Amino acid sequence: MILWKAAAEMRLANLVFLLWFGWAGSTGAALSVETGESSGLRTWVWSHEGVSLRLVQRLPDQTRAYMQGRGFPAAVADQIATSCFFGSMFRNDGTLPLDFDLKTWEVVQKDQRTGMFVREYWKKRLQRNEIPKAARIALNWSLMPTQQHFEPGDYNWGMTVYGLPPGEHFDLHLKIRLGGEMLEATIPDLQCAPEQLN
Repeated sequence: MILWKAAAEMRLANLVFLLWFGWAGSTGAALSVETGESSGLRTWVWSHEGVSLRLVQRLPDQTRAYMQGRGFPAAVADQIATSCFFGSMFRNDGTLPLDFDLKTWEVVQKDQRTGMFVREYWKKRLQRNEIPKAARIALNWSLMPTQQHFEPGDYNWGMTVYGLPPGEHFDLHLKIRLGGEMLEATIPDLQCAPEQLN
């Protein structure tokens, strides 16, 4: 009974952890971090004034299988899969229009800032004859669009890529326009999925 109670409390603590943090020019935003009970994968959900971004870890093997299933050679699929993929969903359930450009978002590690691996990055990197055109198109369409406009009620999902090895921790500095006003926030301590879960 005591062990069951301790395990239940640990699952609850892992399931939802709310963190409130200030945001320049706003009253604050919320971030929840959840751990899937059966999958063990972590999900971060950032929200502000009805806008939310959900980031779900993807194991490298999930991405390898996906890429090979679409025609990528195994070696190329492995290089892609170890670039830190997240399943991502953006929603605008608020009252103001939303715009974002992923090229302005920054991956922050130890005070170093780099860009995300967006659609345009992959198009340039994968222009090789041994990669079938259909495979490149499949990857392009599976990624979150680099730029997007959402009216209230709009949403979209796709994969986002952060260019880090499996298991790495990083902060994500994001910028969006909400009702025409630029808003910035940092999602702290995201973690790329490791090669294997313990």
